[in-house]
Amino acid sequence: MDDDSGNERQEVTFQTLLKTPAIAVKDVCCLGNCKHKSSSEWSSATHLVFPYRGVYVRHVGSDSAVAEANQVLFFNAGQEYQISHPVSGGDGCLSIAIDAPLLLELMPGELLETREKPSFKRQQQRIDPRAQALVALLRHSLRNGVIESLEAETLMFTLVRRAMGLNAKYSSSASHGHRKLAERTKLVLTSDLSRRWTLAEIAAETGGSPVYLTQVFQQVEGMPLYKYQMQLRLARALDLIHQYDDLSALGLDLGFSSHSHFSAAFRQAFGRSPSAFKQAASQG
Repeated sequence: MDDDSGNERQEVTFQTLLKTPAIAVKDVCCLGNCKHKSSSEWSSATHLVFPYRGVYVRHVGSDSAVAEANQVLFFNAGQEYQISHPVSGGDGCLSIAIDAPLLLELMPGELLETREKPSFKRQQQRIDPRAQALVALLRHSLRNGVIESLEAETLMFTLVRRAMGLNAKYSSSASHGHRKLAERTKLVLTSDLSRRWTLAEIAAETGGSPVYLTQVFQQVEGMPLYKYQMQLRLARALDLIHQYDDLSALGLDLGFSSHSHFSAAFRQAFGRSPSAFKQAASQG
């Protein structure tokens, strides 16, 4: 979301974390009180939005995209959209706007709508755990003032390249109905990250059988449902890690069976232990 949009909602707050001639980075938080579609908004510049907490849905015409921590959202300049919050709790996002000529240099051809200006063909793309770790590391470091502009700019370009690269597969062959089922499933998972869902429970919430659900989700997202949930939990851990002195409690609060389970999953996803990541984010 963008502070220059057509809708000036007081429930949205913005904090500028970095502003240079090349890049502008903002921490955007929304209370999420609007359950149904908001009034129309427009972005003044093309930018990327990385949700790190909560969930919302972005509507562009008849198309919709679920925005949560496993996705990057693409906002095009002048494109009309609406926002809804079907799951309570609001959201937090890192918004990155890059100078237009530089963004054109970064954008791969398969995402580019036209070579005359930076404009994305689609609304979203899945990101990997390393991109999520960069989002958290940069956000914590900039908020704590422990990173210089040159390093932050360089790492932001690395993040954007990774998010737009071929690491995250997009299933253009998935039908509209299959994508809608995957979106409903994401909303169920994000509604309670700590809950140990069963397939039958998720299927009951979304419609369809457990077998059909697992097949469709794999096709749309290119990864099993349980791994998608794990990545959502770990992304939430990145957001909360600086608030916990006891990291064992953090893992248990997010639904992990034990500290060893949490620590092993965290290390496998992000390449370092929870305590090592917390130290890096605090000290730069």
